[in-house]
Amino acid sequence: QVQLVESGGGLVQPGGSLRLSCAASGSIFSINAMGWYRQAPGKQRELVAAITSGGSTNYADSVKGRFTISRDNAKNTVYLQMNSLKPEDTAVYYCNAGVATMVDWPYEYDYWGQGTQVTVSS
Repeated sequence: QVQLVESGGGLVQPGGSLRLSCAASGSIFSINAMGWYRQAPGKQRELVAAITSGGSTNYADSVKGRFTISRDNAKNTVYLQMNSLKPEDTAVYYCNAGVATMVDWPYEYDYWGQGTQVTVSS
């Protein structure tokens, strides 16, 4: 019923930048929080950044000052601008959204994208 499609991952050199996008589609009534998580090989998935429908943001300490999350509510899209990338940022990045569908409203459920690989290497 709801699909999250990510784009923008790739290979970048240390110090470089990437911009991830995630578009939600389907029978959406409302979207509450949206966020980005990442999972590196052998590690647990961790929160990178999140943003509420009102624009309040939250960041992992490891990315504060380097990453910026934003969203376009009209397009049901969330973005992650990543600057000053480091090798330790290498991971699969997943988009997450709390969505109430036309059928489920007012109850919302978590939906996940398929993931996009970000590799920071020289």
